[in-house]
Amino acid sequence: MLSRQHKLLLMKMISLFSVVRGYNIPIIILAQYLSAIFILAPEIRALDILLDFNLFLIVFASSLTIASGYIINNFYDSKKDLINRPNKSMLDRLVSQKTKLTVYFSLNFIVALMSMFVSWRAFLFFSAYIFFVWFYSHKIKKYPIIGNLTAALLAVSPFFAILLYYYTKISFSDIEVYKSQFAVIFAHATFLFLLLLVREMVKDLENLKGDLANGYQTIPIIYGEEISKKVITILALLTIFPVYVLIEIYDVGYMDIYFYVCLIILIFFLLYLWKSNTKAQFLLLHNVLKFLIVAGVFCIVLINPSVLWHGKRLLLMI
Repeated sequence: MLSRQHKLLLMKMISLFSVVRGYNIPIIILAQYLSAIFILAPEIRALDILLDFNLFLIVFASSLTIASGYIINNFYDSKKDLINRPNKSMLDRLVSQKTKLTVYFSLNFIVALMSMFVSWRAFLFFSAYIFFVWFYSHKIKKYPIIGNLTAALLAVSPFFAILLYYYTKISFSDIEVYKSQFAVIFAHATFLFLLLLVREMVKDLENLKGDLANGYQTIPIIYGEEISKKVITILALLTIFPVYVLIEIYDVGYMDIYFYVCLIILIFFLLYLWKSNTKAQFLLLHNVLKFLIVAGVFCIVLINPSVLWHGKRLLLMI
């Protein structure tokens, strides 16, 4: 049997895991590596990417930065979360605000050291990223439209760290060769950005009571639920354009199956959206978008499944 002190320590560890949303970190790491292998640097052998120590530092630094972002976001949203997520909020409060800030600054210090080891560009990128995550949590998220746009951009930003890592080495004379690859990357990024933006808009509908009580100026609060639903509908329909580019103009292998399924689910999503008016219904819609985003991570391998077969064969030979 655990003593009372050990039980309290265990609960605080679980609380901190909840604050940093530790369940998201492995997904983020997987997404970055799969993006590097199949989208950002498909011309480089998968094993070389996995064994690249500098890339490992960038991926690890991205994960720690996102974790620290969740901490500072939780720090500023503690009052709002008591209304919107009372059960999670009570668990998160087992760790003091002082401890949260200590962990926050410690993680950012580690990120700074790791990025400096990679390059001065990586250091500047992560320094700017840490600042904007803090500024978003402290100020920007309270305002309509710009808050939603910033949240979606910050969610996509870690992938640009890997993009910069590979493409800052390209000379101007070789840029023409990579034009089609840039287009594919931009189309993927646009699709993900739109999904994330729709998710942020749905979260505003879901968290309406807490936002209203704490003075947040979101679109549903200022313009009403109907306008918010219209904006979500337009954003969801805009996903058709990057999907068309990826399926009809460029080759994404078997991942086109994922995009077709996505569009079908988004149609039902929009139909249900216009019938929804309770927190539980908006939470369901939020979870549908989460599922699409996480499923998209695993479906990246469909671009070129032979990479997995070759990898399996290589492991069996060792």
